[in-house]
Amino acid sequence: MPSQADTGKTRALISLSDKTNLDILVKGLAELGVEIVSTGGTATAIQNAGVPCVKVEDVTGFPEMLDGRVKTLHPAVHGAILAIRDKPEHMAAIAKHNIGTIDLVIVNLYPFRKTVTSDPAPAFEVGVENIDIGGPAMIRAAAKNMAHVAVVVDPADYQELLEKLRQGAGSAEFAEFRRKLAWKAFQHCSSYDAQVSEWLWNQVGSGPAPQMTVPLQLAQTLRYGENPHQAAAFYTDSSLREYNAGGVATSVVHWGKEMSYNNYLDADAAYQCCCDYAEPTCTIVKHTNPCGIASRSDLREAYRLAVRADPISAFGGIVAFNRAVDADLAREIREFRSPQDNETKMFYEIVIAPGYTPEGLEVLKGKSKNLRILEAKPRAPSGLSLRQVAGGWLWQGADSLNPEAITFTCVSQAQPTAGQLEDLKFAWRAVKHVKSNAITVAKDGRLLGMGSGQPNRVNSVRIAIEKAGAEVQGSVLASDAFFPFSWGDSVEIACKAGVSAIVHPGGSLRDQDAIDCCNKYGVVLLTTGVRHFRH
Repeated sequence: MPSQADTGKTRALISLSDKTNLDILVKGLAELGVEIVSTGGTATAIQNAGVPCVKVEDVTGFPEMLDGRVKTLHPAVHGAILAIRDKPEHMAAIAKHNIGTIDLVIVNLYPFRKTVTSDPAPAFEVGVENIDIGGPAMIRAAAKNMAHVAVVVDPADYQELLEKLRQGAGSAEFAEFRRKLAWKAFQHCSSYDAQVSEWLWNQVGSGPAPQMTVPLQLAQTLRYGENPHQAAAFYTDSSLREYNAGGVATSVVHWGKEMSYNNYLDADAAYQCCCDYAEPTCTIVKHTNPCGIASRSDLREAYRLAVRADPISAFGGIVAFNRAVDADLAREIREFRSPQDNETKMFYEIVIAPGYTPEGLEVLKGKSKNLRILEAKPRAPSGLSLRQVAGGWLWQGADSLNPEAITFTCVSQAQPTAGQLEDLKFAWRAVKHVKSNAITVAKDGRLLGMGSGQPNRVNSVRIAIEKAGAEVQGSVLASDAFFPFSWGDSVEIACKAGVSAIVHPGGSLRDQDAIDCCNKYGVVLLTTGVRHFRH
């Protein structure tokens, strides 16, 4: 083996899949007199940048083997990384084997996530071959020996690494920097392993995995949480299941103030509700509950009707569309007056849509410098839902069940008209987005009123009917769960108010009371066999 004993020079081992800014890095290292050891394609890229490097096989005295599976898994590499510099027996051991130290490990991993999320999906064997072994081994070794070795996994850290090296590798500042790099390295490997584990479970298992890790990436430190005394941050989910899934987390903020904790919650609720409708739809949300929903071929009319459902709640709310916003719609949003007095311009925290025409975006920016304008890939409820409780997490599939997948069974003497059935489906789709106990009242493809979050269902019914006002006549009503009582309670109150058709899951011991009550008043009653609780 060629001699690799210490020469007094700092030595870096570089092996990269992501070669972003590699030329800047290696030229900076060369200027500092750092000797570079590298592997395969990285070594070629370094040489093409005009910087000399030693190939790793010249350090190990052993060629790559097993189609590249074994390159750096060798004592000449790991001994060079792991040796504790101020421990004489360690230094004597590597000297005995003619091993020089490696002081910088600059490594990132095979693009596993990109490979396994490609379309079409790769064969199982291709996924397995993209599980990195040597890379994590070097990263973990270097991170463990952070007292003496700097490990870099992120190209964003190259510039600071060069600056710290210029200041002197023996400084306290560089020692602190190495510790931060070590944390980042272990987290990098942890996220990578989480994605490998998720992929393998999808190949071999089903349902909830016995163990799971969710890789999160800090996207934004927020001003505060739900309240000013609560610290907060926003993370994106790097799980494979979230790849290209769309939604608020990957939205582009075109304009306005910085997003807040509550903004993210409300925008997500508004957009998922809106995207749950196939027809052109506008949804307005306040405190995660939809206070206005309307579907129309003309989105301007949908917007007006959504506001009119509850203009008091809509003021200061979040407006979502499931179609692109053009200049005409943007002008309508900018200039529309509250139906309360026909004078006050409506104020909103956020407008979110799947796109904007250039003119539409410019017009909307003119509404307010603070209005947050978001663009996001459409996303109806889908995928996995995780929710934290003290000391644990709840795992469930998202409530993606829509009316088209449900059997609506008429149990009353009165039969629904085609128009009533469409309105019942509209109200049923809406009710699953309202906090339980949830009631929606709708007619002609628009929400007229909703009752949410009440500890008893009858109060939600009263609130929804009150909000609908005179328009309750001939409307339909949807309940997210069955009616425990009917006479003198929810069902009879709705019938007396003028509701013409009701839909609920059914399943109560008193279901016959609901049927008898509706028959008395000539009201249509449908059951779905499906509940839509939302807590």
